[in-house]
Amino acid sequence: MTGIDGVLEAAIYVDDLDAAEAFYNGTLGLEIITRVEGRHVFFCCGASVVLAFVAAATRQPPAPDALPVPPHGAEGPGHLCFSVPEPALSALRDRLVAAGLGIESDFHWPHGPRSVYVRDPAGNSVEFAEPSLWSAA
Repeated sequence: MTGIDGVLEAAIYVDDLDAAEAFYNGTLGLEIITRVEGRHVFFCCGASVVLAFVAAATRQPPAPDALPVPPHGAEGPGHLCFSVPEPALSALRDRLVAAGLGIESDFHWPHGPRSVYVRDPAGNSVEFAEPSLWSAA
């Protein structure tokens, strides 16, 4: 046993905070926790947090009077997967299509769970999957 009991937060990197906010808050309905213009917007997702950072801003070392969070950041599209039970997954898929988002993939894994994939405005791969995706693997 490692003592690790889940993912507390997941980070994605975006170019446009307004577009990220429109997608994650407006389209998906995640509540905004905080926003720092030009750097990040954070969203509540159940017991987890989705951190949307402007990568270039997170590569700057912290100021002497700031919290000592090390520089980080990524290049290129990342991946984020949300747990969504059926039939909420079908309703969410319909909402994504109604919002003008192209469904990149919608399928059932060989062991049964369904996944739906779209791209966020920054090009990140966003997956919505039944909670049994990993428990039945």
